[in-house]
Amino acid sequence: MALEKIIAVIALSATLLDGSLDAAMPDKNIDGSVFIINRQHSVSRRYVPSDLRKAETYGVSQQMRTEAATALEQLFEAAKEAGVPLSTVSGYRSYSKQATIYQRKVDSIGRKAADRISARPGTSEHQLGLAMDIAKKGASSLTTAFANTPQGQWVMENAHRYGFIIRYLKDYEDVTGYSYEPWHIRYVGVEQATAIYESGLPMELYMSGYRLEIYDYLIHQVIE
Repeated sequence: MALEKIIAVIALSATLLDGSLDAAMPDKNIDGSVFIINRQHSVSRRYVPSDLRKAETYGVSQQMRTEAATALEQLFEAAKEAGVPLSTVSGYRSYSKQATIYQRKVDSIGRKAADRISARPGTSEHQLGLAMDIAKKGASSLTTAFANTPQGQWVMENAHRYGFIIRYLKDYEDVTGYSYEPWHIRYVGVEQATAIYESGLPMELYMSGYRLEIYDYLIHQVIE
């Protein structure tokens, strides 16, 4: 192996060991569309997206980041044209608002049960401005029954075309940390949403595989 390649291998190994390469992965970029936030990866109480705007859609609590809001408007328009109009229920939430929601759940059903259905402050996708809870037009309740409605079926089959995924899938509660939420959609961009949809996996598992592909590519680039 040439000296240059040996040096490159050593350099790559060093970045793997010190975590700098891991930190540069797309799912670690807090302002990127595929940043993963969950019980293991949180954001500070001070984090507020810099480009929030109100989506021009039917419903309430319509704030999202600009790119996500535009995509949501397109999704809602397509759903309307398909005869399955939708309504927004909950978009961006501040750290303090999430803290209030979470504590209310804890007071009502206990911490263990609350953790299955509500994010602790700093671990909610809503704070990223990339998530939206939706329902059929005219409804405001969020239940798994949404999955069996024409609206829910359409969203499951078409959300990826507009850059959204169903974030908390059925049968993957142990991976995502949350119960099935067919109403909770997360913006990741069309390319990644399509890939995640086609994989049938939750975001955590898909991104783990995606990271391995990046590592593998970099290693082969160095040793070839």
